[in-house]
Amino acid sequence: MLYTAVGATAILVAALALANGPARADFADVAALREGDMRKVAALREGDMRKLNFHAAPMPVPAAQMIDADDQPHDLSDWQGKWVVLNFWATWCAPCRHEMPMLDRLEAELGGENFAVLPVATGRNPLPGITRFYEETALTNLPILRDPTQAMSRAMGVLGLPVTIILNPQGQEIARMTGDAEWDSLSAFAILRALIERED
Repeated sequence: MLYTAVGATAILVAALALANGPARADFADVAALREGDMRKVAALREGDMRKLNFHAAPMPVPAAQMIDADDQPHDLSDWQGKWVVLNFWATWCAPCRHEMPMLDRLEAELGGENFAVLPVATGRNPLPGITRFYEETALTNLPILRDPTQAMSRAMGVLGLPVTIILNPQGQEIARMTGDAEWDSLSAFAILRALIERED
């Protein structure tokens, strides 16, 4: 997606304003940065998936486990203290496969002490198929995480794929998106940087 210099400047100015503003700035300020596919960010408020904004308030996340490539269990609390982009995907899902390289670039750009991208392959995704996809697509920054029984995706109300959930450092859900997006776009970086730099 192409952005004009004026549009790019406006996004970055808004992100900086949010980061330097009141500690409890409304998430509407972050939502205002949406452009392109990022306007799909949907609120769960009142069960209305058509609303294109962040949740009115952070929502608790149910306890659920996933496993890694070595069948070792992990809980989302392992990443508490970071902003997390939690992406549910599958090897057979074309939109999922399309956005995975962009999620890999997002992790390369922002991943670290305060931020992580966690892709969770949910349902029937044999490990050899996941590994082959990672190799063919040159995904080098993302962990391999799996939800083979779909227990985690069901607990989190994932009804289709891909679904991406943004978690705050307290492990609460603040936003959800159904469908793929350009996660390596300027607007995505601006939104997520603004969140990371909040002083809650």
